[in-house]
Amino acid sequence: MAKTYDYLFKLLLIGDSGVGKTCLLFRFSEDAFNTTFISTIGIDFKIRTIELDGKKIKLQIWDTAGQERFRTITTAYYRGAMGIMLVYDITNEKSFDNIKNWIRNIEEVGHAPLMSQKTLLNLCFKCHFNHFFYLGVIPFSLVFQLAIDYGIKFLETSAKSNINVEEGFYTLARDIMARLNRKMNDNNPSGGGGPIKITEPRSKKSLFRCSLL
Repeated sequence: MAKTYDYLFKLLLIGDSGVGKTCLLFRFSEDAFNTTFISTIGIDFKIRTIELDGKKIKLQIWDTAGQERFRTITTAYYRGAMGIMLVYDITNEKSFDNIKNWIRNIEEVGHAPLMSQKTLLNLCFKCHFNHFFYLGVIPFSLVFQLAIDYGIKFLETSAKSNINVEEGFYTLARDIMARLNRKMNDNNPSGGGGPIKITEPRSKKSLFRCSLL
């Protein structure tokens, strides 16, 4: 069967348990929102194909568990990821404080400086709780400083109200594509060479499942 896409990007959703990673994933992949999701057990993924600059990009988006007991399992999926969304809840200060721990964990697993191997986007979730953005318990100055310190973009999102969910995933995909193009140009300064090939995993079957009541 002929391949129906030009590139495959493996993305990860990372953050504490209960911050809304699964809600974001289902809003983007299925345009659905459900308040009865329970915490992800282990890891699961969804697929959606988008189009950027005339190219079909297949996004393989992995939803990771935030609980400590699944840390060994979820970190095994860091390798090979091309983009990571760091998700926290604006009503939960601890989930924001732990973003630095998640970044440190990514760096330790990857054995290299973060930005040399990954494209990241910091997502503030549950902005639908307020009529105006950023009325949560976390001062915007702290979020802004974290984005500067780590050189990552920041976006406020709401799966319930469908605010900036599409923009978040498209922004990450564009940044990955730009990074790949720069790499290809660096490796082929004369303009030669073929397209970058990104292979799919042998099996699409999830090792664990996220239950939906």
